[in-house]
Amino acid sequence: MTQSRFQRIHAISWVVLAGLAATGCQKKPAPGAGGPQMQALPVQTVTVTMAPVAQTSEYVATIKSRRSATVLPQVSGQLTEIAVHSGDEVKAGQLLMEIDARQQRATVDSLRATEQQKKALADYDTVEQDRQRKLFEAGVTSRDAYEQAQQAFQNAKADYQSAVEARKAGEQLLSYYTIRAPFNGVVGDIPVHIGDYVSPNQSPAAMLTTVDENSHLEAYIYIPTERSADVRQGLAVNLMDNNGNLLEKTRIDFVSQEVDSTLQGILVKAPVEAKATMLRNAQLVKAYVVWSTKPMAVVPVLAVTRQGEESFVFVVKQQNGMATAHRTSVVLGDAVGNNYSIVSGLNSGDQVIVSATQFLVDGMPVMPLPPQGPATPAQGSGPRSKAEGPPAENSGGPRAAAYHPHHRRHHGARVRMSKHRQPVTVS
Repeated sequence: MTQSRFQRIHAISWVVLAGLAATGCQKKPAPGAGGPQMQALPVQTVTVTMAPVAQTSEYVATIKSRRSATVLPQVSGQLTEIAVHSGDEVKAGQLLMEIDARQQRATVDSLRATEQQKKALADYDTVEQDRQRKLFEAGVTSRDAYEQAQQAFQNAKADYQSAVEARKAGEQLLSYYTIRAPFNGVVGDIPVHIGDYVSPNQSPAAMLTTVDENSHLEAYIYIPTERSADVRQGLAVNLMDNNGNLLEKTRIDFVSQEVDSTLQGILVKAPVEAKATMLRNAQLVKAYVVWSTKPMAVVPVLAVTRQGEESFVFVVKQQNGMATAHRTSVVLGDAVGNNYSIVSGLNSGDQVIVSATQFLVDGMPVMPLPPQGPATPAQGSGPRSKAEGPPAENSGGPRAAAYHPHHRRHHGARVRMSKHRQPVTVS
């Protein structure tokens, strides 16, 4: 009996010792005793460099043809023929329209007949003057008869010249009834029809059509008077469409000496040599006037994050011997291709993070990857979405990084529980 009681006491002692050992294993480690720490996030970085950035201002430019004509009637009459259609390409001198010219043709025919009459009289007086001169030299006629023949010749000659000029004026007026293209170009809208009465005395004058030559164009730009001191010939101008595509690079070759009273701007012109299919007369495009070029810090567009009106980037800083992401506010300038120019906030040589910026917080540990290429996944682990859980324990794969303090705390708890040995149960 005594021996049996001794054995029970010995077993209970072992159970108590095992319980005390289990209680000791469940105690939390003291701070700084080597518990799990937040792992660094691998990130790709670029070095901030200084690059020449153009200082530009955006304006609206109107494309105008150097040779653009509005065809108006110069005589009165009814349209009898329209030989072209809107959009036709015409050559210089090609027939466009005809105005009824029957009355004017009759007038020209009458002027030609009068001219022939005056010519016949002038020819007769020429012969008569020569005959009277010979008779006067022979002493047959008097000087008075010879001088009368000279006067009649001069009158007939003047009348003939007057008739010639009247006939030419009539023929010139007759040519106005035939409307021709002033130069090579494209016919615009034709608002009139056959049978319409047109006249230069109408108010407003009836426009017949327009002819525009799209091979020689100019960009008309109005610069605000605030930049009058900066405007000069030779400034570069980049013409862009509404989608941001570059149409042409040109330069200012004319600066007006007057200020437009309506727009309060200074008119400048720049030649445009673009194809007719790209730009047309009276088209509106964006014009970027390049005032100067100066070196500025540039960063990729992917590195910039915007929240409201604030723009910032993450810069790699060394803190307590560890690389951390430091949030830095920046002032953006103009876009240069796939980069932003930085007015202030960065210096040349800063390491800016360009990947995984959506996961970064200020002061978070990071691990900059080599700049020669993008980060490659660890062997045996592929890309993982947020919906996927942590890797299976004892799988032999690398441990996932805890990027958030809340995730890190639960991950550490799971690790401690997996390492804890269950207490021995003594029966």
